[in-house]
Amino acid sequence: MNPNYRNLALWAIIAVLLIALFNLFQTPQTRGASTDVPYSQFLQEVAAGRVKTVTIAGDRIMGTYTDNANGFQTYSPGDPQLVSRLQDKNVVINARPESDGSTSLFSYLISYLPMILILGVWIFFMRQMQSGSGRAMGFGKSKAKLLTEAHGRVTFQDVAGVDEAKEDLEEIVEFLRDPQKFQRLGGKIPRGVLLVGPPGTGKTLLARSVAGEANVPFFTISGSDFVEMFVGVGASRVRDMFDQAKKNAPCIIFIDEIDAVGRHRGAGLGGGNDEREQTLNQLLVEMDGFESNESIILIAATNRPDVLDPALLRPGRFDRQVVVPNPDIVGREKILKVHVRNVPLAPNVDLKVVARGTPGFSGADLMNLVNESALMAARRNKRLVTMAEFEDAKDKIMMGAERRSSAMTQAEKELTAYHEAGHAILALNVPSADPLHKATIIPRGRALGMVMQLPEGDRYSMSYKYMVSRLAIMMGGRVAEEFKFGKENITSGASSDIEQATKLARAMVTRWGFSDKLGHVAYGDNQEEVFLGHSVARTQNISEETAQIIDAEVRRLIDEAYVSAKSILTKKKKEWITLAQGLLEYETLSGEEIKQLIAGQKPARDLGDDTPTSRGSAVPKSGRRKKGPEPEGGMEPQPSS
Repeated sequence: MNPNYRNLALWAIIAVLLIALFNLFQTPQTRGASTDVPYSQFLQEVAAGRVKTVTIAGDRIMGTYTDNANGFQTYSPGDPQLVSRLQDKNVVINARPESDGSTSLFSYLISYLPMILILGVWIFFMRQMQSGSGRAMGFGKSKAKLLTEAHGRVTFQDVAGVDEAKEDLEEIVEFLRDPQKFQRLGGKIPRGVLLVGPPGTGKTLLARSVAGEANVPFFTISGSDFVEMFVGVGASRVRDMFDQAKKNAPCIIFIDEIDAVGRHRGAGLGGGNDEREQTLNQLLVEMDGFESNESIILIAATNRPDVLDPALLRPGRFDRQVVVPNPDIVGREKILKVHVRNVPLAPNVDLKVVARGTPGFSGADLMNLVNESALMAARRNKRLVTMAEFEDAKDKIMMGAERRSSAMTQAEKELTAYHEAGHAILALNVPSADPLHKATIIPRGRALGMVMQLPEGDRYSMSYKYMVSRLAIMMGGRVAEEFKFGKENITSGASSDIEQATKLARAMVTRWGFSDKLGHVAYGDNQEEVFLGHSVARTQNISEETAQIIDAEVRRLIDEAYVSAKSILTKKKKEWITLAQGLLEYETLSGEEIKQLIAGQKPARDLGDDTPTSRGSAVPKSGRRKKGPEPEGGMEPQPSS
């Protein structure tokens, strides 16, 4: 039956039952029921001519008065003269059998109506519990969604920048296409594949591409969809999910964010039964229990593999862990080519340059970059997306949108210019640093200005010289304020610089062994994972004496960086002042323009040119890479609170 007709019939039955219930509780007056009168009074009313009609049913007499519509009823003692008396007064006489069964049936319905209502409600909810999970009370049903080609088929051609991950998944596709190829040689396909990587790297897209290449049903569900407020729901949903998968085998089940349900067991808080653990136990049984699910391949994604239960990762369940990292420069270029398929590009757009200027970007970040560039070109009424749009879009993504409407006083603008010029001069003169890319005093996000540096390539580690140079660059803004305005007039604009410098110095001391006093030992907080993935109370695994040494070493590194920044700015004072004046005039300067200013040349700008102001790349601020193994470092003065 059509669900719409079924629901209509259900509501019709409910309406009839409600009407019957309403009639049941009506008073005799509201129903217009007859009033009982004595037989003697009835005879008096007949003799007086006030009776209009009567209906005789056995010994029961019902009638109406002539002066109103109210009825009456009485019972005859077997009076043989009754009919003649009524005829004498011209009373209309009706007669019917003593009982025709209709009244009895209605009375039975009224008597059993409460029981019928209770039984009907119970049957309704039981049927709902046995139906799909989208209906009321379908708590135990899986929320896995079956994706077919109608949802958009994705293949490996739509995935770029993760070639190694695609190679690991090709065997899965081959097995789903031709299982006998592996089985006749005694080989077994991996039961499960765990995709590990940062958010936005394409884990879900990879899973969908496997299903698209193999052309099999694809079930998708989130790890948080299993556990709810009712006990036993999670385990029931796991069973139902695999039952659905068996009916559609061979197929793929994709569980996104599996760490929501697959965390270490035995770490729950509060005692008692842990519903999440019960769900995980059922998942373990379904993946590799007594029943075989060889035609069902489970693919899961997480960015926290360290918190997963070891039983979940053993061979026979998740046999393979496929790492999906952020793409390198070659991968970023391939991803950009995929996303610009339907974007009209100007001839001056060089995707290699764009890829070089986006270190640490994930696939999702690059997709957002292309989209922002297209939106900017549309707002500017352009027919093609130029390199200028890519440049501005990267600046917007990394640093925030420009706040040109921000009302900065001339004094604040001057302070910001000298502050940023200090960072830039340090970046040009420290022993080891990324090339200077851009400096601006236009407010973006929460920052009043910033300096950016362009890494020459993807960086996977940092040297001691590079870290010390970064600390000096971070101190350049505060030193510049002190030199120009005096120590009593320095501001809170360097708060972010100081915070990031402290983080970097502490990591150098406690994690990377760059302290002779502390040696090559890792210090820090105990990060044992429990139910929520973080320690409820962080306990120090270092003594008080060691903590004092750590603080002293952090202070030493920052003080040395401050002294180094002072020394460089003192030697390059003329260049620093020239650059600050240039920032006040131009507001934004590229790396090449900064070098021209310092060399005594005026930057050549063509306002009608669509080419970007620099090499076409926007990268994170000096000392603050978008992503990377090192702690963040910022180069922007913050507005005073």
